[in-house]
Amino acid sequence: MAGLDDVYNSRIFELAAEIPRQRRLTDPDATATAHSKLCGSTVVVDLKLDASGRVTDFGQTVKACLLGQAAASVVGREIIGSSAQELRDVSRTMRRMLKENGPPPTGRWADLGMLEPVRDYRARHASTLLVFDAVERALDEIEARRSGTDQAVAAQ
Repeated sequence: MAGLDDVYNSRIFELAAEIPRQRRLTDPDATATAHSKLCGSTVVVDLKLDASGRVTDFGQTVKACLLGQAAASVVGREIIGSSAQELRDVSRTMRRMLKENGPPPTGRWADLGMLEPVRDYRARHASTLLVFDAVERALDEIEARRSGTDQAVAAQ
């Protein structure tokens, strides 16, 4: 089992101290919020996609613990230019890493691997995944609107 020194390492502190794109967008394609009832952390994201489904702008408000801040920092740094599918893949990889002992993300998302020791602390999974939950909700909203199924999403 990873110790707390492994979870709260210096790299996590560095990332949490410099969260990129901490601003709200004036004209997002979607805004979504994710909240952890357990710890009270909240992440709000604004997302803008081009016609091909690539992120052209992103803003976030992060009121989360150190782990949620670190995850939001990496997402804020890497999200521009990402496709909706890439973001869903990274989200799925993060969930598998924490909940199923899967491998950490690779490539430009490799810094998220520093959160791997969190897998041993189930109570911290939700706050670590908040930014991914919010991004996926925003993607769902955009895709529903573009496919004309707004009412189906609203009814869920």
